[in-house]
Amino acid sequence: MKVIAFVGPSGTGKSYRSVMVSQKYGADAIIDDGLLISHGKVIAGSSAKKEATKIASVKHALFMNPKQVKDVKNALGKYNIQCLMILGTSDGMVNKIAKNLGVGTISEIIRIEDVATDEEMQMALRMRRVEGKHVIPVPTFEIKKEFSGFFLHPLRRFQKNLDAQIPTAEADKSIVRPTFSYMGDYIISDNVINEIAIHEANKISELEKIQNINLRKTGHGVHIDMTVILQYGCNVFEVCRKIQLAVRDNVEQYTSVNARRVNILIKNLKKADE
Repeated sequence: MKVIAFVGPSGTGKSYRSVMVSQKYGADAIIDDGLLISHGKVIAGSSAKKEATKIASVKHALFMNPKQVKDVKNALGKYNIQCLMILGTSDGMVNKIAKNLGVGTISEIIRIEDVATDEEMQMALRMRRVEGKHVIPVPTFEIKKEFSGFFLHPLRRFQKNLDAQIPTAEADKSIVRPTFSYMGDYIISDNVINEIAIHEANKISELEKIQNINLRKTGHGVHIDMTVILQYGCNVFEVCRKIQLAVRDNVEQYTSVNARRVNILIKNLKKADE
């Protein structure tokens, strides 16, 4: 397997340009911040950006966990990766990653200065330093499970002329705010999630009343338990499913928190004349 590297200071746009560079140099997989990505899909690893501290994130990105290394090596073999591109902030970092993964010597290093202008790198730095955002070269749906509770949206336009020659490259990226946000913690109140859930559930016409709502946080998202009263004579299963979908979809849309479970407990059925 051939191994190349893409190197540049943190926040200068490496991740954004990685798809373009990998296509140009024939790489069929990318190592970026603890993830192994191939053809726009995460095939192994987990993102270093979900770590609670910057130190933990660095260790994660360097593949210092044996289980993490094993998973990536298995995926490299399973998907028959012929050329791997490693992203890093320095020659030392990419060489350390290559050594920890046991993939051999890096044969070529491409530098951010080779593919980006000073103006473009400064724009990327402003996005990182001012807005605290980081780009990962996979679609939102691929990494959403890794970022429950983090500010997240698809990257549609970073700079008008960036990657213009590759029409699909622009859509295959997402912006995330890491746990150790450069602007401080990003926190969504439980009450906000509850109010969104109640508001959306009340749009279902067969729902008479929400008696209680309980929110439980997990490492991968939230579980929402709702106790409700429905109209007598309605299709209970169908109405509960409508409530679940409305709550799940809108909580995720408005907060980017994964609604892992929406449990509906029917307390009573109410007749129209009651």
